[in-house]
Amino acid sequence: MKVTRALFDDVMAPNYNPAAMIPVRGEGSRVWDQEGVEYVDFAGGIAVNSLGHCHPAMVTALKEQGEKLWHLSNVFTNEPALRLAKKLTDVTFAERVYFANSGAEANEAALKLARRWALEHHGEDKTQIIAFKQGFHGRTFFTVTVGGQPAYSDGFGPKPAAVDHATYNDLDSLKALMSDKTCAVMIEPLQGEGGIISPTPEFIQGVRELCNQHNALLIFDEVQSGVGRTGELYAYMGLGVTPDILTTAKALGGGFPIGAMLTTKDIAASLKVGTHGSTYGGNPLACAVAEAVLDIVNTPEVLDGVKRKEQLFRDGLNAINAKYDVFSEIRGKGLLLGAALNEKYQGRSRDFLVAAVAEHLMCLVAGANVVRFAPSLIIPDADIQEGLARFERAVAKVVQG
Repeated sequence: MKVTRALFDDVMAPNYNPAAMIPVRGEGSRVWDQEGVEYVDFAGGIAVNSLGHCHPAMVTALKEQGEKLWHLSNVFTNEPALRLAKKLTDVTFAERVYFANSGAEANEAALKLARRWALEHHGEDKTQIIAFKQGFHGRTFFTVTVGGQPAYSDGFGPKPAAVDHATYNDLDSLKALMSDKTCAVMIEPLQGEGGIISPTPEFIQGVRELCNQHNALLIFDEVQSGVGRTGELYAYMGLGVTPDILTTAKALGGGFPIGAMLTTKDIAASLKVGTHGSTYGGNPLACAVAEAVLDIVNTPEVLDGVKRKEQLFRDGLNAINAKYDVFSEIRGKGLLLGAALNEKYQGRSRDFLVAAVAEHLMCLVAGANVVRFAPSLIIPDADIQEGLARFERAVAKVVQG
């Protein structure tokens, strides 16, 4: 069968609009399409491919586990899941882990746990969940409602109730919504889809203090910011604020689907037997791969490398901007960066993405006004320089019309 982009329109639901080229092979931070054309990957599968494509340690883990045990369900436990959970609790604030298959499922579990915890400890009136405008927490109906982008949640009927949205980096906005009926505040410690927005130290500390004041749980959605993306294993570690619940996915499996919710022993106690579950959660294949990823990422070499590579990106993007004057600022932390378009180029982030693909560079957008970069955490410096050269050619084409 000849597989073409046209086949997508014939057989797939129309909720995506993928590029014309079809990648067929990847190695490190390079990808090749059906025609053998090579691309530099600054997209990383939307902050997923933490070790690039086909990293030998991941391939080995998958092959070895694939010859032992694929699936059991949670009627039984398995060794890779327990090893991974132990490693996650050893290196974070958490004492208990729940495994899922995606960030949305991890967030769904976090929200359900918060509601159940509040019911058990404070009564049935404590149901309010507060999140932030322009936030993103997944595409299940609960998580997309908690996410602060109505365009993603409108049009599907009545939404889950008792969900409110404050303004990110505006503590007064949150304070006005909070009360003793608030059961949880869910926040990205670095907004991703909403434009790569970092929290101010005063804001994120104030969110923690308000949660303490109102006996509300603080949920950090680290689906995109976690597993080394910011140069810390998890972003909370660089903010001086510890959440009550943390969700992680994307980079955790380095490309193999897995998600996890991390929390304390006391809070996890509300997830009694039968209250929540997942057929595939804790799958041996996924956990074996994620263990290999975690072992590599959680090293000084990789985490310090992320911070150094961030500066290479910033220097390169600032040099491009000095020539073409298209960005108002470079946002983000580590290797989750956003080039925010200035007033002359508002609404045109996709134009830059399309031009980049034409120059054989894969990148992302974060809304209509931000070009996003989320490459492998171990992308070689030479690939950064080559990718930025291609991006500069793309910028020049957009500017020249």
